[in-house]
Amino acid sequence: MAAGSRIRTYFEGCWHEGDLAVMKAADHGMWQGSSVFDGARFVDGLAPDLYLHCARVNRSAEALMLRPTISPEEMVQIVWEGLSGFPKDAAVYIRPMYWAIHGDETVLVPSKEATGFAISLEEIPMAAPEAAQTLGKTSFRRPVLADAVCNAKAGCLYPNNGRMLVETRARGFSNALVTDAMGNVAESATANIFMARDGELFTPIANGTFLSGITRARHIANFRADGVKVHEAVLTYADFEAADEVFLSGNLNKVTPVSGFEDTSYQIGPLTRRARELYWDWAASEG
Repeated sequence: MAAGSRIRTYFEGCWHEGDLAVMKAADHGMWQGSSVFDGARFVDGLAPDLYLHCARVNRSAEALMLRPTISPEEMVQIVWEGLSGFPKDAAVYIRPMYWAIHGDETVLVPSKEATGFAISLEEIPMAAPEAAQTLGKTSFRRPVLADAVCNAKAGCLYPNNGRMLVETRARGFSNALVTDAMGNVAESATANIFMARDGELFTPIANGTFLSGITRARHIANFRADGVKVHEAVLTYADFEAADEVFLSGNLNKVTPVSGFEDTSYQIGPLTRRARELYWDWAASEG
């Protein structure tokens, strides 16, 4: 499914125009769900943390028992070749992907003999800075590593996130505030989360139930360098009800303001705006 407009696809050693078919009906990734991906961004000629996203898709592949076939360095080079076909002012979503082609004799275990690889570059505009989301509670939770591959950005994890969104949207919210198996807040259905209280930032501690994002880590580093205290802590719904402001941290839009959680309303506050300023200042400085 294409979410944006123009697409370029890298497959079998070269770039193709359009949303190319890359997977066959009998591929293990098709019917056994052995696929991983990552997401990076190209905005105003910048691709922040591109190497880290390429390195993570290889770690995700290994976590899902796949054999990565492209080094992060080579992947970065391939991505930049593909991006040269877009205008410099285009906003592009960068998705490197692996999937298993064969299974072993049990069918369930992906074979390391052959791994599919593709990169999708898709023009998707950045959301407006004031485009806020509202959060609702969901009955669905983040799994633990003993039950699911929480240490991978794996396609098989996302149907659970979809259930969260359907449930909360039916109640009038645009996203879900999700807990782990212990009932502590983990993230939203689509991105990591931060809350501010009394001029300090808090984000759920990375406990293995959710993917601790590259952009999340960048915000933490940026704020600490800016003199703001950032706490990685065990947080509950009550903590978010008492927050001064809340924002989401994800690769697609980097910073997304949150205007409400259930009956609690928030303003788009100074730390939410500062997160965006610090991020793009850092990205520009890295070139």
